[in-house]
Amino acid sequence: MSDYDTDFYWWTQTQAAALRAKDLAALDLDNLAEEIESLGRSDRRAIVSHLERLLLHLLKYHAQPQGRGPTWRSTIRHARREIAKLLAESPSLHDYPGRQLAAAYRHAREDAGDETDLPLATFPETCPWMPAQVLDADFWPDA
Repeated sequence: MSDYDTDFYWWTQTQAAALRAKDLAALDLDNLAEEIESLGRSDRRAIVSHLERLLLHLLKYHAQPQGRGPTWRSTIRHARREIAKLLAESPSLHDYPGRQLAAAYRHAREDAGDETDLPLATFPETCPWMPAQVLDADFWPDA
């Protein structure tokens, strides 16, 4: 077994050192390629996760004005900031939230029904907001 299989942290450190030293013979190219690809997938998964949380709280904010407190506003702001950070670090993912909006909205809608005990029909079947609105720090849906 390789260090990759038995001690991942050690493997990362030795691979980083080999890269810096340009020691091509010491590089585990197949596993390095896999890990680099994994980093990109991780960013995409994080964007979708934050987007679902953001949409969930926007739906709750819209449907339950009596619940609009600092926790919901903070959760909405935090999700927007996290998405913005990921997009700043990876500008090629700029359009990714928009491409994932419909699927993320479906999940958020289901969760909103569960978390609010409101009928699912309370929430529109398709996202009522444009991607730019969802990510806009100044956008707050009115009830």
